[in-house]
Amino acid sequence: VQLQASGGGLAQTGGSLRLSCAASGRTISTNSIAWFRQTPGKEREFVAAIRPYGTRAYYSESVKGRFTISRDNAKNTLILQMSSLKRDDTAVYYCAMGINWNVQYYSPSSYSNWGQGTLVTVSS
Repeated sequence: VQLQASGGGLAQTGGSLRLSCAASGRTISTNSIAWFRQTPGKEREFVAAIRPYGTRAYYSESVKGRFTISRDNAKNTLILQMSSLKRDDTAVYYCAMGINWNVQYYSPSSYSNWGQGTLVTVSS
């Protein structure tokens, strides 16, 4: 299984970015998928997750109402649409995939496969 994240870059406060994560070797529609982020010296932080076989999504309180997680099944790609960006959103963003849905969907240990990370920098 390979996950290839892209779409990171520089954005201004209040702006938008769209992250993509192309999967190969496993179908994203039948697996739990998520986005995490990490800044230097801190643990990897949960951002959003989506259940397999459906569209039920979960978000951290810090991004709820601003970020939207979705998947493009035709392209086998995970999407994170980010809007109303804040400086605190600056981080390396990682996509992740797990075989089974775990009630601890917010824990990195619930996912077995990870993308390489894409850097998002938000400046004022």
